[in-house]
Amino acid sequence: MQYYPKSVRDLIRSLSKLPGVGEKTAERLAIHILRQPINEAEALAASITTVKQNVRLCRRCFGLSDSDTCHICQDPAREETLLCVVEQPADMIALEKSGAYKGLYHILGGALAPMEGVGPADLRIRELFQRLDASVVKEIILATGTSVEGESTAAYLAQQLTGRPVRITRIASGVPVGGDLKYVDKMTLKCALDGRHAL
Repeated sequence: MQYYPKSVRDLIRSLSKLPGVGEKTAERLAIHILRQPINEAEALAASITTVKQNVRLCRRCFGLSDSDTCHICQDPAREETLLCVVEQPADMIALEKSGAYKGLYHILGGALAPMEGVGPADLRIRELFQRLDASVVKEIILATGTSVEGESTAAYLAQQLTGRPVRITRIASGVPVGGDLKYVDKMTLKCALDGRHAL
């Protein structure tokens, strides 16, 4: 890397800080940017600046938004009696891409991880309960991850929600479509067996 001019080295260093981008990939990206016309490089820089200036968390669900309330929370066609609780905005986007869910969301901002110092007060659990008190939600779908932290978070929320006049459900997990049982880990197989249903 020492063979590049300082400005190129700085760009490579900046790009290598992105998740999943090592030094080699950062170098390839920097060279690609150098080969692009100036207007494309400026458009990329402007997009990054615009995102940093304009994107905020929705005041209702805490998803990514260009305004105070995201397009999902503003959509009158969404089913307001369904509330899907997820860990991060990326989880909400994954569910949206599936096209299988038409309700609203609540993003916790993570999962319980006591070993890392993340407790209930560090997540948007209080906001979830405030939202439930002021809404018509009839079912809460707990769609946290299937990691130990995600499962713990779902169990904690289910326990805290006990006694409220809402149905509490958990997304199913188990063997993926097309998955070969001999290659599936034991935790996934356990979830698949525990979550079995009648045909």
